[in-house]
Amino acid sequence: MKLFEMTMGENDGVYAMSLVEAPATEEQFIALATDVQKEIKLSTLVEDKQILIGAALVPEKPIFRAGQDGNEDYYIYFSKQTVAQAAQDFVKNGMQSNFTLEHGQKVDGVNVIESWIVEDEKNDKSRSYGLDVPKGTWMLMSKVEDTNLWKDYVKGNKVFGYSLEGKFGSEVRRELSDDRLDSVVNNITKAVKDYYNN
Repeated sequence: MKLFEMTMGENDGVYAMSLVEAPATEEQFIALATDVQKEIKLSTLVEDKQILIGAALVPEKPIFRAGQDGNEDYYIYFSKQTVAQAAQDFVKNGMQSNFTLEHGQKVDGVNVIESWIVEDEKNDKSRSYGLDVPKGTWMLMSKVEDTNLWKDYVKGNKVFGYSLEGKFGSEVRRELSDDRLDSVVNNITKAVKDYYNN
């Protein structure tokens, strides 16, 4: 199975974030509120600041993609450099208020209020929110102004993470070895089982 590195050319980049039930990065956000913490599936809710914190993109992490129109399945990944460039361009190009639900319906009232790259895994602010992500991860904090969206989708357990929308080039980098492919498939299978068992 082939593994493609996603690259950024002059006209490439992230043009929106989507709030989704099953993020391809397999990283879920936490939902912040005020005083009391409650478990909501794999997200944490702290009664109602209406702030989401999570990984937008994790470097060097193989992401499975199903082949279309008879083409074979494959994996993609983003280098640390591409993740950093995507994060910078997202802010530079003023995309902080471009949000959708499940890569479809455009939603208003959601805005990125912080965007950063994890530089130190142990001391990054993501740790203080209970998130364990590797160095080079692009983190987002967003404010959900729309109370109905917060109630229906975040508290309603319909969205659990960010998923980017963008245009990227790709180059064939290598095919996964059988051992690496087995490891990736096992990790994905475990994540799916854990998700549906919680």
